[in-house]
Amino acid sequence: MAGHNKWTQIKRQKGASDAKRAQLFGKLSRMISTQVKASGDKTSPLVRAAIEKARAADMPMDTIERAISKATEAKNLETIMYEAYGPGGVGLLIEALTDSRNRAAQEIRHILSKNGFALGAIGSVIWGFKKKEGTLVPTMTVTLSDEDAELLEKLVDDLEASEEVQEVITNAE
Repeated sequence: MAGHNKWTQIKRQKGASDAKRAQLFGKLSRMISTQVKASGDKTSPLVRAAIEKARAADMPMDTIERAISKATEAKNLETIMYEAYGPGGVGLLIEALTDSRNRAAQEIRHILSKNGFALGAIGSVIWGFKKKEGTLVPTMTVTLSDEDAELLEKLVDDLEASEEVQEVITNAE
């Protein structure tokens, strides 16, 4: 009766939830570091908002402090926006936060090609979005079939699993 041990099931579930939590903490740490570098002051409203977001996700205070201290001595992190078309002609805006443009582009290109898609040219997707209250909102949406919706969900999950990717915005319904 292999696989029926209760501890084995708990260990597998805990491992999966811990991996997701670590991924979220990594992204939040990068966001805090970026805000500290941008403002130069850890008491600015943007830094406080990033810290509050991290605390809402139950990020430990020592991890937050480590992110702040790394920001003062770390390399420059920059935000880059990549554009691609996904299944069914859905536009994808992929926001990455990285210290190496080449590594981030290569990683995103690899994920897209693994799923059968490619990066788009600059401006090829962004025209279908407008900025509203600081966030990008699609000006038109694309309705997907069930098969395309599953492909899009898998693609977005693969992209968000990357440490470099902060957010993926689509114009799918």
